[in-house]
Amino acid sequence: MIATRLSAPDNFLRLARRFHALRSYATSSSSVNPVEVSHFNALASTWWDPYGSSRLLHLMNPLRHDFISSCHALKPHSTTQQGLRYLDIGSGGGIFAESAARLPTTAKVTAIDPSMDVIEVAKQHAQKDPTLQEPGRLEYLNKAIEDLDVPQLPRDQYDVVSLFEVIEHISAPAQFLRSCLPFVKPSGWLILSTIARTWTSWLTTKVVAEDVMGLVPRGTHDWSKYINENQIRAYFEAQEGWGANGGMKALGCVYVPGIGWRMVTGGERWGNYFFGIRRDP
Repeated sequence: MIATRLSAPDNFLRLARRFHALRSYATSSSSVNPVEVSHFNALASTWWDPYGSSRLLHLMNPLRHDFISSCHALKPHSTTQQGLRYLDIGSGGGIFAESAARLPTTAKVTAIDPSMDVIEVAKQHAQKDPTLQEPGRLEYLNKAIEDLDVPQLPRDQYDVVSLFEVIEHISAPAQFLRSCLPFVKPSGWLILSTIARTWTSWLTTKVVAEDVMGLVPRGTHDWSKYINENQIRAYFEAQEGWGANGGMKALGCVYVPGIGWRMVTGGERWGNYFFGIRRDP
């Protein structure tokens, strides 16, 4: 079975050339892909099953917080982690949103997702925790980023805008990122996690994770949409007002069966990785 699958990406080089830069993706007026929404609608009921289709996301969640904390600690613009406002884009069933809302340093979490089924699951699960029912603590919206009003003042922007396991499901990532940037306040961070487009990631995420071990449902990933860390970095280096004075960070992460996720320096070049970019003050 593996040998058969290994022969599948005969067009590897053609795809690599086609998707070699963010700007090469097609553009559209919305980041919402109906096929992707349908796929995640089908997974909605198992989102909070720690041994279900979202198991790897549950296991990865602590690393998300660790990476955000490491970004906030970067000098010379290290930020005080108090009263933070989060915008979680593509929140799914709320694994990260809930955990962020429970932090004592959090003022508010706004979580958005275009899937109505998934948002309903998130809302129902949040009702189980009274602390999440405090006014303004956690808000779920069945919307895409393009549906939100663009903030005009820093007080309406966010300290952290998160895109966890989202951008590899977007057909026009450059346009999508442009829609996200205005929501980050000065000295705030845009934090994302995604997957590099390499032979290694194709083998691990498509063949092993989907076909052999069944760690995630088949069809969850489209290898042609993966984006390399140097492409993300080049995109932001071309944006004025972002990442000055060391305000850019990337770090790989690897899933080890039986152990879990581990941060791996250099792993951003060939597999899953986190990327953070700070808006200049």
